[in-house]
Amino acid sequence: MALNDRQKIIDVSIESEMKTSYIDYSMSVIVSRALPDVRDGLKPSQRRILVAMNDLNLAPGRGFRKCAKIAGDTSGNYHPHGEQVVYPTLVRMAQDWVMRY
Repeated sequence: MALNDRQKIIDVSIESEMKTSYIDYSMSVIVSRALPDVRDGLKPSQRRILVAMNDLNLAPGRGFRKCAKIAGDTSGNYHPHGEQVVYPTLVRMAQDWVMRY
């Protein structure tokens, strides 16, 4: 390391850095994933499900598919984190009292 590089190093306590980093990360996750988007009121996982349903040509008045097919396609094509989140989200979207507001 050059002398100039050592002068740029700032001593920070590990405790304060962990608190700051954790809060920054938490807020980032809340804003980008947990809160619905202002434009359409959907969370990213809900939007992915609707895109997968559109890819399967599912619409009112057309044929039906089982939830497992929709959840599998969503997980495989748009949601790389597994199917544990997709299926409960799909079920909640089908319940009108959940999606009212």
